[in-house]
This record gives sequence, structure tokens and C-alpha cells, in this order.
Amino acid sequence: GGGGGGGSRGPRGSFSRPSFLQLTPEELLLADDHTGRTVQSPRESRRRLPWSTGYAEVINAGKSQHNEDQACCEAVFVEKRDTLRNNPGHKGISGESEVSGEQLGSKGLFFYYWGLFDGHAGSGAAIMASKLLHFHIRDQLQDLVDILQDSSAPPICLQKGPSTVLTESSKTSLAEDAEAPNNALPRFHMEKVVSRESLVVGAIENAFKQMVSKQNKNRLEKADCFSVPIEQNNIIGRVLAGQLVQPPTQAGDLTLFLVQQYRITMGSSMSPKAWKTKTLGYLRPELLGNEFTYFEFPRRIQQKEVGKKMLYRDQNMNGWAYKRIEEDDLKFPLVYGEGKKARMMATIGVTRGLGDHDLKVCNSNIHIKPFLSCTPEVHIYDLTQYEHCPDDVLVLGTDGLWDVTSDQEVATAVTDVLMGYEPNDPCRYTMAAQELVMRSRGVLKDRGWRLANDKLGSGDDISVFVIPLGGPGNYS
Repeated sequence: GGGGGGGSRGPRGSFSRPSFLQLTPEELLLADDHTGRTVQSPRESRRRLPWSTGYAEVINAGKSQHNEDQACCEAVFVEKRDTLRNNPGHKGISGESEVSGEQLGSKGLFFYYWGLFDGHAGSGAAIMASKLLHFHIRDQLQDLVDILQDSSAPPICLQKGPSTVLTESSKTSLAEDAEAPNNALPRFHMEKVVSRESLVVGAIENAFKQMVSKQNKNRLEKADCFSVPIEQNNIIGRVLAGQLVQPPTQAGDLTLFLVQQYRITMGSSMSPKAWKTKTLGYLRPELLGNEFTYFEFPRRIQQKEVGKKMLYRDQNMNGWAYKRIEEDDLKFPLVYGEGKKARMMATIGVTRGLGDHDLKVCNSNIHIKPFLSCTPEVHIYDLTQYEHCPDDVLVLGTDGLWDVTSDQEVATAVTDVLMGYEPNDPCRYTMAAQELVMRSRGVLKDRGWRLANDKLGSGDDISVFVIPLGGPGNYS
């Protein structure tokens, strides 16, 4: 899928870049060149991204045939579901997400959306998620439009009918009914307090599950290139009702970082060390295929050590203890290695993602999918808590950035670039994104791509968003 827009879908396994780059055929060839590794960004003469967002990317140094990162940046309008029934022109999951002036004046809400998706062994799942995930989120929010626009707490039980929000009179009526005596049953007055924000979190979580179901369905039907069964890590930023909603803030290969007066790295990775992985192995030993053990040891056990006591920990332990080694303990550990070198079933380095439906342990029939999760880790950053200046930004980056560039180096680089431009210059964020990509890529020398300190640069795909936290109002 090379021609024209660069983001169009082509045959199975075709090369595709984010549609907002609007690459010409010649630019698309440059974007796919592993030797020159030209940095790509949206052109100023073309469509500007929401909030004057900066974006830059570069292909890997040859580790895969194409760039397996994908990106999406949209403003998405959410209409009430009962409104949609009376709107035959509404587009579904495959529709465009541009927000029109007519929509902004209608009953509904809209959110800004940024997404990075890092594929491995191909880009099929990453492409599919970049094109569809925000529509799944929109669909999950359609029943919540009135509730999210109401300042009161969400109703615990919705009334029957098209309306989703209780009126004041109906709330009073329900409250009176709740206080009516009932001598037949014991009374319990405890109710969990549910915030509107938690409804958004639930909508996002369900959208991720819906995305996985869609991928699996396409895989089974072998519908198109989106059926390629590959894993992709993802990081999303959304702004809804003045709050930045981020799921997950770090998912294996990607990290979200705020650059402002107080620099914050948000989230923790879901590496194979996650306790849920070993717990599943304990509860469902048949999934281990008689090849792996859920016990963790400081090192591999030797045959001559059977019968001796060795340090170990199980699925419920953070500390260590001693156990007598048995024959079963000679099996390969379910999780092996430390940090970024940790691998589950000696195969995969992250346990959160979309895809990998057919992934198996090498030379076996042991499926890895049961140990993977699509549930995002969601954090909310309230944009209204602070008075943001034009230099306060959010940096979203794939592992090509963070593998070679520290949080402090990112903050310094972004600050240095922004100081060189006027605060109202919208291109300053694109320049900051390009600087981060170029610094992490390095310069091609006799011994490969090298950083300024002569250490190895990133040979991976690198994708970066730099998003001004002040929003669209400050930058015209």
C-alpha cells in the first residue's frame, strides 16, 4: 500500500505509514529506507495535528523489513446512541473521525486522541489498532454522553428507555423508594461511590477488549492484512472533559513522560515478572505443557542439585525462602531473566498487548496467548489542576526512544528546543519531536549508528509525539 497517502491499506503485509503524515510516493520510499533513515514529520503546509502536536518517526536500521510502529492522532466526536438511530448518515467503526462544526454544536462530546502502537514480527495488529481503537472507545462512550455531562454522581442503576440520566424528580422518587421499610429482607445501605472518571476508565478497558475480539475475528476469517496474528504494545493519550486519560502509561515497550516544572514518568511496565503470569501457571498447570515451572529461582537448577535446598519464590511471594529441589523444578522457568531481558516462556518480553493469538513456544504446541493481557493500566492527569505554560508538554515515545535516552535527557532536549522558538510558534513541538528522534537514532559512522557520546544509537523504529498540555486554546 505505497501510493498516494502513505496511510492507505494495501495487500496483506503491505507497508503503511500514519495517514496524517500525508506522504507522497517519493516520501514513502524514503520512509522505508533502512540506510538513510530519514526522519519523517507532518509538513507544515499540510494538515496540522490537533493542539499543534509535534510528531516524528524513523525506520529501524534493518531489524525488520518495514517500520512496525504505527501512530494515530485524532479529534473524535461522540454522539448519544439514541441520536445515532435517527442519523442515517452516521459512520460506524470504519468511518472518519473528523469533528465538524455542526457536530460541535450538537448534543454530544468530543475527545482528543493520540496513540502509538509498537508491533513485532510485523505490523498488522498495530495498523489495525491505529485505525480502529479510537472508534471502539467512541462506541463505548456513546451510552455515557448525558452521564458524563451531568455534574452529579453517575446513577447506579439506569432506568429503562432511551434516556440514560435520571431526572431530579426520578432521583427523589427512587430515594424515597429506597427508604421504604422492608421487613422481609435485611437492609444494607452501603453503596460504592462511582465517579464519572471511572466510567471513562471502564469504557477504555472495554474498548481494548473489543479491539482484541475484532482482531481475533478477522484472524479466524482471514479477512485482510489486519488478521496477521502479531503482538503490539500500545500507549494512548486522550483528553476528555479537561483531563488527560492515559491507558496504559507504560506497556512493555512504550513510555509516557510529562515535561514541566515537576517531571513525571507515569506508570509501570507490565513485564513478564507480573505476578498474574505466575499465578495463572499455578492455577492452570496444563497451560505450561509439562515444560515450564511457575517457581522462580535465582538461576537454573542443575541435576546434581536435586534434593538440596535452594532459594525460591512462588506466585504469592515478593521475598525469598528455601525449598527442597525436586525433579519438577528442573523444568524451564515460566519467567526467566531480569528487567528488559526478562522473557516469558523464553519467547516474549511483554505480557500486555493486542494480538499474538497464534503465538506458540518454539518447537512446541504450547500457546502463549492465555498469559497475555489486553487490559490497560489507566492513569488520569487533571489538566485543570495546573496553569500550563507553552513549554509544558507530554512526550509519548516507543522503545526506540527510551532504550537509549533517559527521562532527564528527554526533558533537557525538549526544553532546549522549545527555548529556541517563540511560545506561539506551532512548529516548535514538531522540532522537539524531531530532535528526540535524531538524538536517539544517532549518526551513521563506520561502526553503525552512534550517539553523541559514541555509544550505539537505537537500531529500532522510533516514534515520538510531543503534545503541549496547554491545549488548543493557547496556540492559534
